[in-house]
Amino acid sequence: MKKLSLILGCVLLLAGIAQAAEKPVIRIGARVFTEQTLLAEITSQYLRTKGYDARVTGGLGSNLARSAQESGQLDLIWEYTGVSLVAYNHIDEKLDSEQSYARVKELDGKKGLVWLSPSRFSNTYALALPEKVAQEHPEINSISDLTNAMAENTKEHRLVALDTEFANRSDGLAGMVKLYDMNLTRKNTRQMDAGLVYTALRNGQVFAGLVYTTDGRLNAFKLKLLEDDKHYFPDYTAAPVIRQEYLDKHPQLAAELKPLAHLFDDETMRQLNARVDVDHESPSAVAADFLRQHPIN
Repeated sequence: MKKLSLILGCVLLLAGIAQAAEKPVIRIGARVFTEQTLLAEITSQYLRTKGYDARVTGGLGSNLARSAQESGQLDLIWEYTGVSLVAYNHIDEKLDSEQSYARVKELDGKKGLVWLSPSRFSNTYALALPEKVAQEHPEINSISDLTNAMAENTKEHRLVALDTEFANRSDGLAGMVKLYDMNLTRKNTRQMDAGLVYTALRNGQVFAGLVYTTDGRLNAFKLKLLEDDKHYFPDYTAAPVIRQEYLDKHPQLAAELKPLAHLFDDETMRQLNARVDVDHESPSAVAADFLRQHPIN
């Protein structure tokens, strides 16, 4: 009887190992900021329910993540249309969201990368006002309004905080100043780490600052986003991008990821990012809770 039980146990163990081995491995990459970590974690947890062996590699720089995917070391990355256009394909045309998506889908398709159904959020740049400044200047609702306010002859020292990368990129501060004819010089700008821009805004140390439109600190710090009324900033709609070779082997993946991508809009991403950056919850816990609240059949 003991021998029979031992044999049966071995059979069940081998069956379990065989079943696990049948799960297709999908390697998911994430760049080194909160939103990317969350998207990769949510996607991996979701795909495990669909029978995939999802493995995440996080903390990657943009160029490293891209080269790893092109070389076949990663299968899936959540990418942004503006990043692909500007950084990877060197396109400087001003395109709207639909045009941007169509262009990157075409260009990256030639490199063996497929843009799947996009999300409903775009994590682009914006200028924002602290709560107190917004209350004192209700007339400032756009970047053009801010330009006019910066040109006013006033005793108030109106500083604008910018992250160092944006301030020194050819498609960053210089282009924005030219398009909006802004009076921004070394005297009235401060360059700093992106995280410190939010601290300066929250503490009322600056008149305005450069932010990201899905950052969780926008709501937490009660910052007012200004309209990019001349459409300077590129569209950064996010979508899962998969290697063509992997999709050919698992064509159902496109349909499986479509309803997941559709769950994400600007406000949803702000709330998710805030739970990590402001409330200090773990990305894995936030991802699990999100999927419990948004079951996908």
